[in-house]
Order: sequence, then C-alpha cells, then structure tokens
Amino acid sequence: MADSWLSMGYGDDPAERSRTVRGAHEEFVTGGTVGAGVRPVVAGSWRRSAAALPAADFLAPVELDGTELEEYRRAHPLASVMPLFRELLGTIADDGAHLLAVCDAYGRMLWVEGHRGVRGRAEAMNFVAGARWDERHAGTNAPGTALALDHAVQIFATEHYNRAVQPWTCAAAPVHDPRTGRLLGAVDLTGGDQLAAPHSLALVRATALAAEARLAAGAGTRPLLSALGRDEAVLATADGRRVHLGRRHSEILVLLAAHPEGLTGDQLATALYGERPVPPVTLRAELSRLRRLVGPLLGSRPYRLCAPVETDVARVERELAAGDVRGALRSYDGPLLPSSEAPGVCRVRRVVEGRLRRAVLSCGDAWALQLWADSAWGEEDLEVWERLLAALPVSAPQRGGVAAEARRLREAYTQDAYAPGAPGPHARGATFAQRARP
Repeated sequence: MADSWLSMGYGDDPAERSRTVRGAHEEFVTGGTVGAGVRPVVAGSWRRSAAALPAADFLAPVELDGTELEEYRRAHPLASVMPLFRELLGTIADDGAHLLAVCDAYGRMLWVEGHRGVRGRAEAMNFVAGARWDERHAGTNAPGTALALDHAVQIFATEHYNRAVQPWTCAAAPVHDPRTGRLLGAVDLTGGDQLAAPHSLALVRATALAAEARLAAGAGTRPLLSALGRDEAVLATADGRRVHLGRRHSEILVLLAAHPEGLTGDQLATALYGERPVPPVTLRAELSRLRRLVGPLLGSRPYRLCAPVETDVARVERELAAGDVRGALRSYDGPLLPSSEAPGVCRVRRVVEGRLRRAVLSCGDAWALQLWADSAWGEEDLEVWERLLAALPVSAPQRGGVAAEARRLREAYTQDAYAPGAPGPHARGATFAQRARP
C-alpha cells in the first residue's frame, strides 16, 4: 500500500481484510506475535496498548461529565473552531452512519455528535464526551493513535485493539496551535466500513488544516516563545514566522524573557555556563548568531528583549496567580527545556514546576491530580497518587487502578529506602527532566 496511514486501498475487500486482521489480532493478544498483513502503524499501536492495558476487552474511562465537562470544553482552544468542524463534517455525521468527534491533546473527548441512533450504539463502548480515548486508556483507535504519532491515520474495524470497538472504523487528524506547533487535540470521523475509503482520511486532514488556518487568523501579533516540554524552543514572530531555535539560543531567549530588565554579559554568562571558564567571545558569537535569527528583537547593553514577548512559562504563572490550576495545567506542556543544564534555566524550571505541583497538591481537585499523575513528569510522583486516591469518590471507576498504582509506588519507595544513599519512601519521584537524561 502506497500510503501506510490508509487502512485499505481502492478495490480491497473489507470483509476479507477484516478476517485477516482479526486472526492477526487474536494471535497477538494470545501470543504477543504480530502476524503478516498488519500495518506497521497498527502493530506499533498494539504493542503500546498491550503494555498499558490489562486485556483486550474493556471500556474507556469517563473522566468528565456535567458542569465540569461544559466548563472544560468552553475554555478549550478548539471550542472556537467547532462551528467549522460542524460545517465541514456535520452533514456527514448527520447522515445516520457516522459520528463527528473532537478530543483534546490527552485524548479526552470534548464533543461527540451525529445521528441519535449511532450515538446510542457508540455510548455502549463509552465513546462519549468526557471519555478518555488516548491509547493508554482505550487502545488502538484513530484519534488516540493520531495523537500518539502526531499524524492523520485511519483505523479499520479489527485493527482496533479493544474488541468492543472492532465493529467501527474511524479516521482522525491532529490539530495544532498554528503559532507554536503545540498539539491541541484531534478531529475524528467514526462509522462503518465505508470510512475505510481513502477519501475519509483526506477529508479529516483537510478539516484539521482548515481549523489551524482559522486559529491562525484569530491569533495575536505579539511574539510568542514556546519552551515548555521541548528541548529546543520555537519563537512565533509578529509577522507570522516560526523560528526554530537551537538549544543555546533557546536558553538565551528563555533567560532574557525571564529578566525583562536585561542582563549584563557577565550575568548572562553565569546563567548559561555557571562557574565554567568560558571566554567572553563565545557568548558574543552566540548572541551574534541569534541576532541574525530574531533581528531587532535582541538588544544589548544590557542584553534584553526590545519588544514584549509572550511566553508559555508566563502564561502558566499568570493562571496560577489567578488561582486557575486547571488552566495552568492545560498550558503546561512539560518542564522548561528539559535537557538544558544551564543554571539559570534549571532555576526557572524548578520554580515553575514546583509552584504548579504545589498548586495541584493543595487544590484537592481530582481532575487536576489525575492529569498530573498521568503525565510523564508526574507518573512516579507518589504524593500526587496518594492525594488523588483521597480525592476520588468511593464510586469512581478509576479508583481501583489509582489505588494499585499508589500501592506499587509506595512499595517501590519502601524498597529503595534500604538502598545506600536512597532518599527513602517519602521521596517524590524524579522530575521529568532528571529522568530524561541518559
């Protein structure tokens, strides 16, 4: 097949394809072997699903409902393009055979719309607004796999890891913030075998691009520096360019954004290199190369940013200052330049992560605690898992899994307490930045 993101080519027999893949799925579930006839994109997703899920028969968890769901999706950036999604895909979803679904970057369904009868069938497998459909919670599926791989993809019938979802076929494409490249979520069409035709993938791809163009038209003009959760920052300039910065240039702009009053050469060198003896000419050369990229934005004497620059770090801090812990979590894409060892960057990273973590722990909000616990930087955080367990209602469906994870971490830290030099069972898990280093 020329396009590996397509589930079938023109002229393929859906029934025969379904039988072939069903046999391969059973072989994988029972023996762990991926047989012939399974696309590499699906095989990789099956492996990720098997590593995260205890079985191939389950229901995706519902994490948001009622007022909580309404408030969350009203504040989400994709809310502004829902009219466009409905305009481009709504008539297809209303034809009685398909559903239009939009999820956030965590795979949480924000909207699931279409004919009432089709929605009723989908509800039986928890394909509803508020449910979590990333691969870790729902297995192989188009929106979840599109998020995992950051690419548009079709998933046909028996290619789904969860047997309960195998009567369905879906096509989904990721949607990004056009200024920063940040993943916002995915748009999806779900229905029957007819969605396995190539045109459905082209349709959701085009819809995602149209949404990004609409978001770009409504974006502000102030330069925006994005450095959370990425080793190299991106600067969205006032004229619409996206400048991808190298690691050292990323560190310099992050430090200057954190010090709007400016830094002397000595102060900037100390923040970048610490006590290492680095010739002044090295820093001047870096700044000269950076100026060629950002032009008059970079000033000197002292080194400073000559125009207001919005940063994702500042956005998180503003939301925390306003008491909006959920908003801060939505804006927090991960530790600041996680691979950087520049002392000044490490200091800002620790401050931002520490403030956000303390806010999550103190708010008692199960949604916020769950989001932190599910993240790469919070998955080993024993205190957060224990606080989450205390915050969940006794009837919460995810309570058993949370209790098991908290128990596992507690036992691991208890064992580590007996190792020489270990911090003990009450220590928090290593930060994402620390664990990411070789």
